[in-house]
Amino acid sequence: MPLKPETRDKLKTVSCATLCTALFKRGLRNQFIQDVRPLNATLPNMVGEAFTLRYIPAREDLNPITVFQDRQHPQRQAVEQCPPGAVMVFDSRKDARAASAGAILVSRLMVRGCAGVVTDGGFRDSPEIAALPFPAYHSRPSAPTNLTLHQALDINVPVGCGDVAVFPGDVLVGDKEGVTVIPAHISDEIADEAVEMTAFEDFVSEEVLKGRSILGLYPATDPKTKDEFAAWRKAKGR
Repeated sequence: MPLKPETRDKLKTVSCATLCTALFKRGLRNQFIQDVRPLNATLPNMVGEAFTLRYIPAREDLNPITVFQDRQHPQRQAVEQCPPGAVMVFDSRKDARAASAGAILVSRLMVRGCAGVVTDGGFRDSPEIAALPFPAYHSRPSAPTNLTLHQALDINVPVGCGDVAVFPGDVLVGDKEGVTVIPAHISDEIADEAVEMTAFEDFVSEEVLKGRSILGLYPATDPKTKDEFAAWRKAKGR
């Protein structure tokens, strides 16, 4: 089932930290992509369904610079096939010694209406990518072309990205800290719970900044806390 517009909108308002807690409640402990950060932390949340490309170690006789002359090259095809609203996910085996892609391919994803791009490797042209109004997440900058290390192989198959299993259609949410992967079949309920958790944590933050103790407040073990939160929500329209 495609990602619902209302679910997408909800996920744009919540943090990866909150999502990870909601996922942990369901026994999912390893959904935050490791060692991946936004190139531009001023952008709004990235939300979209995963569309993947898997790299394997390059073999020199099969991966010369001339392979890019083939219009069916998997990297080029993946960029052209990634649907609008989806997140392009590169499985680069956590190896940033060569780039997963550069500014031209990332720009192409942007103008095609994709929601963002994630690699557990690195991007070349990272200053140019950071200047785009387009969410992009990587491990670190990497100047060498992907051909020196990576060989693009499989399009839109299950991959590993930053030690997290990513299946096509999984919902990715990126914020200023990193990227969380939500299994598609629970994305609606996770979004609903995360919105509720966010409202409560905003209330708690206000109380803590006023000098209130966290005991009985967070978690809400004091019965009056729930009443105070209900009054806060009514006053805030949340």
